[in-house]
Amino acid sequence: MRSGSNRARVGLLASFTALAAFASMGSATAATSLNGNWAPFTRCPVDAPAMLAADGATDTAVCVSSHSASGSIKLGNTVVPVGASDLQVGVVTHPGGGATVVSPPGGALVADSAQIPGGLLGLMCPSDIPVITGICNQLTDNTLNRVTATIESVNNPSDFQLLAGTTTGKPIITLPVRIHLENPFLGNSCYIGSASEPILLRPQNLTRPAISTQQFAGDGTTDATGPMGRISLVGANQTDTTYAVPGASGCGLGLLNWAVNLKTGLPSASGNNNVALNNAQTYVATINNPGSVAPDAGKLLSQYWHSAAQ
Repeated sequence: MRSGSNRARVGLLASFTALAAFASMGSATAATSLNGNWAPFTRCPVDAPAMLAADGATDTAVCVSSHSASGSIKLGNTVVPVGASDLQVGVVTHPGGGATVVSPPGGALVADSAQIPGGLLGLMCPSDIPVITGICNQLTDNTLNRVTATIESVNNPSDFQLLAGTTTGKPIITLPVRIHLENPFLGNSCYIGSASEPILLRPQNLTRPAISTQQFAGDGTTDATGPMGRISLVGANQTDTTYAVPGASGCGLGLLNWAVNLKTGLPSASGNNNVALNNAQTYVATINNPGSVAPDAGKLLSQYWHSAAQ
């Protein structure tokens, strides 16, 4: 029993240190509404094979959710506002401090679209290039000028550092993303970054979050003797100034990539860009004593999550 209890404390500590790692970006879609203390974890990938295989004796499955209502991301010469954002992942902690990040279906990050200030006029105009001048002269209609930008996950997060989430100034995770630009002239396939050449965000805490803990039953109901634990880290501001930004692709069937790059200042090397995420609300949930339910801790976590569905 003592050995199981020690493993439980290690598992919960690993969960705790994971929390501030996640600079959130976006409101969830295709999510499951959950009861009580499970509510923040609408997209936790509890049924992913790696999560189900976590036995509780050596590997511990953890749900992590982080939400931010606002922020901004600077790409070269352009600052793009960040709408409400939601980052959710599963984390499987391993002996020695290592961890595997598991993305939910649809990607770790779900973000609301935001309007680029100035729209297409700001991205490409004025210009003395005939084809661009011709487009600029047509942008009197707000619909034609409006450009929406959405931050999207690509690939899987990596380089997860558990201890960095509880301090400031240390990268917590590598989050590969791309920026989707949409406008009638740009088309629906205009991106800054891609799966093959993503923007690699490495968020770190600028401020320490306020910390509280909750214990709850498997269905999410608050219960001081329940088997589940949740740690809340709220109010942290996060940033990254280290990422590079590649050039645009697919804009106007590729014919307008150079115009977006020229005005926006892309590609842009590390040190010229920054992201700011305000007042991140981050939560982690895991079984308090995973060793006591080994080797089925991951399966039990999944059962608890599903039992909380409304």
